[in-house]
Amino acid sequence: MGTATPIATPPPAPTAPTKPTASAYRNLVLATIGFTLTFWAWSLIAPLGSDYKDRLGLSSFQQSLLVAVPVIVGSLGRIPVGALTDRYGAKVMFPLVTAFTIVPVLLLIPAKNSYGALLAVGFLLGLGGTTFAIGIPLVNSWFPPAERGLALGVFGMGMGGVALSGYFTTRIAEHGVNLPFIVVAIALAAFAVLGALLITDHPDRQVPTTTLATRLGSAGRLRVTWELSALYAIGFGGIVAFGVYLPTYLKTWYNLSPTDAGTKAAGFALVTVVFRPVGGRLADLIHPAVVTAGALALVALMAIVQAFDPQLNPTGTVCLLLMTAGLGTASGSVFALVSQVTPQPQVGSVTGIVGAMGGLGGFVPPLVMGAIYSAKGTYSIGFMLLSDLSLAGCVYAFGRMRTIRPSTGGTAAGGSSTGRSTAGGSTPAEPRSDRTPDRSET
Repeated sequence: MGTATPIATPPPAPTAPTKPTASAYRNLVLATIGFTLTFWAWSLIAPLGSDYKDRLGLSSFQQSLLVAVPVIVGSLGRIPVGALTDRYGAKVMFPLVTAFTIVPVLLLIPAKNSYGALLAVGFLLGLGGTTFAIGIPLVNSWFPPAERGLALGVFGMGMGGVALSGYFTTRIAEHGVNLPFIVVAIALAAFAVLGALLITDHPDRQVPTTTLATRLGSAGRLRVTWELSALYAIGFGGIVAFGVYLPTYLKTWYNLSPTDAGTKAAGFALVTVVFRPVGGRLADLIHPAVVTAGALALVALMAIVQAFDPQLNPTGTVCLLLMTAGLGTASGSVFALVSQVTPQPQVGSVTGIVGAMGGLGGFVPPLVMGAIYSAKGTYSIGFMLLSDLSLAGCVYAFGRMRTIRPSTGGTAAGGSSTGRSTAGGSTPAEPRSDRTPDRSET
């Protein structure tokens, strides 16, 4: 009898790291700073909207359109920018997009006396809103699964750029009408240089070899992409809508001065910034869908109260603060779910689509609020619509999204590329990210 050939035992599968590296934190800080500055640029028009309305004789709808144009362009632009980030990496895309954003910021100076010119420049200014789709895959790639919710929530604090814009833009403008644009342009230029020097893509970043259209099509065929998009359109869309329209609402309905309205709006925006990482951390500890459902339930309740036009102090202020807290929490928990169910090479593409839908969610409300106020002289209908949408999102998140399982092979358990649901009775798939070795941190 011949000697039996021993069967080689495969080596054990490497486990994912449990602690982020110094490089992970460096990239998180840089991405958050860049996101903050580009968001400030993205929302430059909103704090000055009342001034443009008075100086150019605009209607409420025209003013709403002016502040909404950068939102829709920045939202839709996230789709190709996210896919390009998958291909070229954040080290290339972040400084590049930041540098290009300087152009429309400076063009606001010669455009300020023409409504048509402001609309055109606002279209270009939307580029600043696309950096969200660059930072998410960058942060996602550097942090282990157990810490991604919090890390993505911290990155999401870059939404504070809206608060910075609301608080500082009008104050800087008091010292020179063109000064806010110059200050923001200089800040963007400084970050573009800093980002080019210090941002690094993860060594194990998987570079897709397929075309842009193929990657977007693959991401678009995931059912979970559109489910998350709907939830994010309510959460983040509400934040964007508050950021761009709240100064107008406070000035028009509560007769605040432009500076006071901008200051209070900045305070509300700051609450969303603080609660976004709270939502991400809670999503690390609890199922993200449960966190999302609870946050949207709070928004729905407070929107009903605000629809009855309470006095600003204290009832209206409390309602608006709780609404913004709920929206911030929901936006953080939704993207914690994105990181769980999306294959790493597709994070940019899926982020682009989900982020675009979130931004579009912020495009519609200012137009609706402006149109309703012009026609009916009230904002109550708009708050009731927000309540209805939030309640629908709450029910769907709790009833359906709790069954979503992590993805394997590029599909989500809640919806494969063919749209087939495996919810209910299916065996949960192992998290893809937990099976991916991270050579840079082992």
